[in-house]
Amino acid sequence: MAQVEATTERIVAADADTVFDALADYSGTRAKLLPEQFSEYEVREGGDGEGTLVHWKLQATSKRVRDCLLEVTEPTDGELVEKDRNSSMVTTWRVTPAGEGRARVVVTTVWNGAGGIGGFFERTFAPKGLARIHDAVLARLDTEVGKQ
Repeated sequence: MAQVEATTERIVAADADTVFDALADYSGTRAKLLPEQFSEYEVREGGDGEGTLVHWKLQATSKRVRDCLLEVTEPTDGELVEKDRNSSMVTTWRVTPAGEGRARVVVTTVWNGAGGIGGFFERTFAPKGLARIHDAVLARLDTEVGKQ
C-alpha cells in the first residue's frame, strides 16, 4: 500500500486568525463551506476546533462514498488536523499570514491507498479529484470571510 496525498492552497482575503476561526467553527461556518460532495454533516462532540468530533459522507466520485468520522486536533498554532476514525485518512489545514489582511491556507489529505491496478488509478486520479473538492471549500471560505 502506498500513501496517497492531495494538496491544495489558496490565498484568502482575510487575516489568518479570522480564516482559522472560520475553519475551526465546525458548529457554524464549516458546514456553509462544504460543496455538494459532502452530505450528512453532523457535529457529534465539541464544535470549535480541538476536541471536535464531526461526521460527514464524502462522495469523491459517482461510485465512491467515504463515511467519515473525524477527530479534530490543533497540534500547533494555525493548524487543524482531522483524523478519520473509519480509515487512514488525515486532513491537515494550515493557515499562515500572507501579507496585510491576507492568509495562505494549505490543505493536505493523506491516506493509505490500495495496491495493484486499483491502487495505480487511485494514486493517479484521486488526488486531482480531492484537490478540486478542497479548492471548492477554499473558494467558499474566501467568499464567506474574505474582504470584498
